[in-house]
Amino acid sequence: MHPIDRREHLRIPVRLYLSFSGGKVRGEGTVLDLSMGGCIIKSETQVHTDDIFYLQLSLGDGELPLEVAAMVRSVSARGIAFKFLRAAQESKRLLVFVQAKTPDQADKSSSKVSVAA
Repeated sequence: MHPIDRREHLRIPVRLYLSFSGGKVRGEGTVLDLSMGGCIIKSETQVHTDDIFYLQLSLGDGELPLEVAAMVRSVSARGIAFKFLRAAQESKRLLVFVQAKTPDQADKSSSKVSVAA
């Protein structure tokens, strides 16, 4: 039996600075991978599953940070996994950034690609 990949969105490896805040918690870290659905970050800040934060991702020099709301999906040795809330998934800037970083974008259709096992 093959494990089921629950990811809906293609993840792209990145190294972006981010800061985040929610309630009394403020932190910063590095985004390790990013998709339209969320991101994984490395941070020393203590967070808990289901906490909601306001993330500010630095996409590049001279650009305003991308601001998105996200919920902590899990915390592990790999890092903190955030799931973007609905408004973030509709962000045009996020879409443009992810598409620009996706290899072979021209060869892929916009529909979800499923791999036969």
